[in-house]
Amino acid sequence: MFIDRPGLARRMFELLEPICLVTFFADECNEELAALGHRTYWDGYFASRAAPLGWVPAQVVHAAFYSFAEGEAARHIPSAWEKIPPEASVAARERGSAASLRRILGDELATSAGLGRAADLVTKAATSAPTNGRVMYAGMRTLAVPSDPVARLWHSATMLREHRGDGHVAALVGAGIGGTEAHVISALAHGIYPAESFGRIHHLPEQRLAAVMDGLRERGLIDADGRFTDAGRETQQRIEALTDELATPPYDALTPGELDELIAALEPLTATLVAAGSQ
Repeated sequence: MFIDRPGLARRMFELLEPICLVTFFADECNEELAALGHRTYWDGYFASRAAPLGWVPAQVVHAAFYSFAEGEAARHIPSAWEKIPPEASVAARERGSAASLRRILGDELATSAGLGRAADLVTKAATSAPTNGRVMYAGMRTLAVPSDPVARLWHSATMLREHRGDGHVAALVGAGIGGTEAHVISALAHGIYPAESFGRIHHLPEQRLAAVMDGLRERGLIDADGRFTDAGRETQQRIEALTDELATPPYDALTPGELDELIAALEPLTATLVAAGSQ
């Protein structure tokens, strides 16, 4: 039986991403982190997402996260850990994210056999891939997998998200695209214009953004108006295709029948989350 592995990886990303997005879009995770004493959303974000790496310097977090501007990680790491241990932050992230999923999905879906089976299969995939060169994924693999099905589904989907993210960083590095440049390219690919208005970069100093845009123009990736050239669009598509290819190893652990079963189990969960905007 032929399996389009990159196509499968893209489909799984579409199905799993709404599960992961509750961490960032819904209220419960931020409330849990605030209750620990994190002063801002970004304190909680950096402290909890970087926590599986251990007590590492800001430079390491910056390198692993890749897409944040210089100095952004250092505004939160290690200060966000000085009064709140990393393990407390990552536990709060899990509690809040699982609570969001339960609320959005409702009792019927959250306690269904389909969710339990999806959690088991996602976990089987998420705990099977090599960790070589996958810093964020390797960090997540050191954490205990929750026994509760809803928490386990979120945890393992997030492991796969970090696995994919590590591969995406490798694709960007290979294409010579820096972190801030990656946001410009992503914004244009999603129809956001001007790209400088994108929420992840619009706060950066005007001179910094101008330098990034000028660099992309010099390389022929955007035109004078700040829109994709043909070369720029081809580069973006090549990066996404390689990201899909690099995201395939976890799914080699599942049989074709298990893959079909997983997709069928995830579809109603994802549809509910998408309808709610994962919040």
